[in-house]
Amino acid sequence: MKARIKVMLKNGVLDPQGKAIEHALGSLGFPGVASVRQGKLFEVELAETDPAKARAAIEEMSKKLLANTVIENYAIELDEK
Repeated sequence: MKARIKVMLKNGVLDPQGKAIEHALGSLGFPGVASVRQGKLFEVELAETDPAKARAAIEEMSKKLLANTVIENYAIELDEK
């Protein structure tokens, strides 16, 4: 089973890397970009076949390592194929 975990800064948390990307895009000739938020995407391959157990494991991984839950939100997508 495959899982994708998208980690993004919470609303209201400053995103200096996103701001730098926003300015760089303007400099490269993309003037219509109003805002950029930068995040992380993790793809994890699990041996687990039970979706509930897989989701629980990914939740634990996300809370303990993949996301800093003080300043970041995360979303989990399971591919049960």
